[in-house]
Amino acid sequence: MTLSIAAWDEATGQLGAAISSSSISVSSRCLHWRPGIGIALSQNITDPRLGPRMLALLDDGVDVDTAIGAVINNTPHIKYRQLGLVDSHGNSGLFTGDAVLGCFASAEGKHCIAAGNLLANESVPTAMIKAFEQSSGSFGSRLLGALTAGVDAGGEAGSLHSAGLLIGGTPCWPLAELRIDWDDDPINKMIAGWEVYEPQIDDYVTRAYNPEDAPAYGVPGDP
Repeated sequence: MTLSIAAWDEATGQLGAAISSSSISVSSRCLHWRPGIGIALSQNITDPRLGPRMLALLDDGVDVDTAIGAVINNTPHIKYRQLGLVDSHGNSGLFTGDAVLGCFASAEGKHCIAAGNLLANESVPTAMIKAFEQSSGSFGSRLLGALTAGVDAGGEAGSLHSAGLLIGGTPCWPLAELRIDWDDDPINKMIAGWEVYEPQIDDYVTRAYNPEDAPAYGVPGDP
């Protein structure tokens, strides 16, 4: 019940993912990130434990294919799962079990992967990869643009209700972790939220490291 994309941004070194689904609160279960290590997708009848397991294996020094393979070989009910993994150098891998729901597909590009289930057609992930690779602008905008391209290519067979965006960089906390958890137009609402938040990201990082150098907060009562 999901379409998603994960990627490494060579220009900034950031890792990110964007996702949308007919299910509520999809990103809380399906998007996983570990600073300096990688970003993971775990979706379709979701087991949220699998993303952190793949990332822990990467952190132990194995490569992407080995991490995915270890999870596949040591996880009950793996035939129901759809997995994706991108490491901090842009290496990537995918897995789709043979009991994944409905029309499912995945695609891999340069430093990026896309996957979906219960899709309107099998071309959706490929359209997402193409849109991401051919786009310019900020990393977050490119990820969200890929989601939009997936919808334009057919999207999910049913209506979308939730969306999420997760971006990690140098700090140990996410640079962006935006969610729309129940709405009739979640991707466009997410894009609107990103357009508000994106210009403020660096300010929030500065406030964490050195508040004296940070700009004013711009809220009532701020001197």
